[in-house]
Amino acid sequence: MQAAIIDVDPFDLPEWLGTHDVVWRADAGLSTGHLVRGRLTADPDADLTIECDLLAVDDAYPAPVVDDETRLRVHQAWRHGQVVVGELDSRLVLAVPGTRFGPELVLDALGRLARAVGARAERYAALLRLG
Repeated sequence: MQAAIIDVDPFDLPEWLGTHDVVWRADAGLSTGHLVRGRLTADPDADLTIECDLLAVDDAYPAPVVDDETRLRVHQAWRHGQVVVGELDSRLVLAVPGTRFGPELVLDALGRLARAVGARAERYAALLRLG
């Protein structure tokens, strides 16, 4: 089944994403595949948290992750220095080109999110899990 990503305007996200230091924490290792569950948290205020997953849209086996229109939109946004911010299964999702995640892709996606909400990329960090 293909994912149905509902667009989210970055300006509709919580204000603290643009005003606080933010850490994206992975719930599992990056080797989990095209979808890595995680959450954004204002550092050090753990009360400010939003679930935020990373979705690599180019994985096509055993079935495509997203439809062709969504995949094209994700690639176009990425080419222009942006990231598609959306909602999938009631969770925030950052959709990026690719099939799997490595540390560089995670940091790039978070930097693009920071820019989308009006924050400096230096205010964002990632806590990755091994495995």
